[in-house]
Amino acid sequence: MSKEEVVLLGCWVSPFCMRVKIALNEKGIEYEDREEDLFGGKSELLLNSNPIHKKVPVLLHYGKPLSESTIIVGYIDETWASPPLLPSCAYGRAKARFWADFIDKKLHDAGAQIWRTNGEEREVGTRDFIEILKQLEEALGERNYFGGEGDAFGFVDIIAIGMASWFPAYEKFGGFKVEDHCPKLSGWIKRCKQRESVRKVLPDPEKVYEFLVMFRKMQGLD
Repeated sequence: MSKEEVVLLGCWVSPFCMRVKIALNEKGIEYEDREEDLFGGKSELLLNSNPIHKKVPVLLHYGKPLSESTIIVGYIDETWASPPLLPSCAYGRAKARFWADFIDKKLHDAGAQIWRTNGEEREVGTRDFIEILKQLEEALGERNYFGGEGDAFGFVDIIAIGMASWFPAYEKFGGFKVEDHCPKLSGWIKRCKQRESVRKVLPDPEKVYEFLVMFRKMQGLD
């Protein structure tokens, strides 16, 4: 499949875009990665492809646009069957979608309460974030991965690991270490980072931190 058939409109620092890239890498799909300038002016292609939200990521497959990262990852899994990202049984797929939904609704917003705030509000945000991580660690249990088929790297891992690329920045802002509170989850992060599909997508943690420092200044938080 040529790159022209699969185009990703994204941004290097977006954990949501990272999900899509990792899913495509896991499937071995070639794609054209088009970086959007989210501050200097979004492209007409992005605005026309995602007129409702006007945000990345957008996946164009034969020119047909799809938005919302979790939906896109699901589409990738259905469109290119091997290797499967979701379990083969209906119950397993439902459980995976539950945890993906949990991550979407809880993790990003909780992290934002750390880097977008100061003082007592940041302390509360940090405590809430750690509690969410503990819930995820309990869901992981003794497995190596949250699981696609069996104990394989799969759908939930892809949804979560993009978010984890921002954890080092949260640690700096919040003055904590994920490993101190959730050692099993920390081990999961290290395993995921060893995968080629993940390693070539996740950005330098220091660059993510610098981006958030810049963004805080843009929003008048410093």
